[in-house]
Amino acid sequence: MAILETIALTKIYGRGAQSVPALDDVNIGVEEGEFVAIIGTSGSGKSTLLHLLGGLDRPTGGKVIINGRSIFDLNDDELTVFRRRKIGFVFQQYNLVPILSVYENITLPIELDGNRVDKLYLDKLVKTLGLAGKLDQLPGQLSGGQQQRVAIARALATKPSIILADEPTGNLDSRTSQDVIGLLKLTSKQFNQTMVMITHNEEIAQLADSVIRIGDGQVIGGSRP
Repeated sequence: MAILETIALTKIYGRGAQSVPALDDVNIGVEEGEFVAIIGTSGSGKSTLLHLLGGLDRPTGGKVIINGRSIFDLNDDELTVFRRRKIGFVFQQYNLVPILSVYENITLPIELDGNRVDKLYLDKLVKTLGLAGKLDQLPGQLSGGQQQRVAIARALATKPSIILADEPTGNLDSRTSQDVIGLLKLTSKQFNQTMVMITHNEEIAQLADSVIRIGDGQVIGGSRP
């Protein structure tokens, strides 16, 4: 069953003669629990697609449907709440709050939503990601790979339906990149998360369950096991 799908998804920047199509009639589907890589070169439209999948931007046309709900039928406030509860984000730049501890960074989305921390779930998540001894430290005291682990834990902490990862290994060396992708695969299976990752790295993409190829704003190919 598709947990995420797009229907004729289109994004055009500018108007008239100055208009630039970033996405053109994109139709994709992602099954629940699947780990999908979206691969394309710079300017292919993959980042625009990810932003639309996460409700960070609104399309010119078409739909994004998550758990059977067309997310752009929601107003801005409703979409913000939906995004916070249903979607976890992992960014290339980590986006951790430097003055908060590792624990505080991980639990921040939960606190913002006014919910209690599920300590048993959080303990399991922290142990899986190898962060048990780092919870009192600040992000600046951690390596790049450790900071990305914190970002993954933060994305998973609210138990979202979908994790969207934007070039999550872009700032990491090859060995650490392999470790991070391995952890993304492990956590997606262990915690029953659906994972969508964009990358320009062919080697990284091949570690996913399936691959969607984007070029000039369109789906140009893909592979499934």
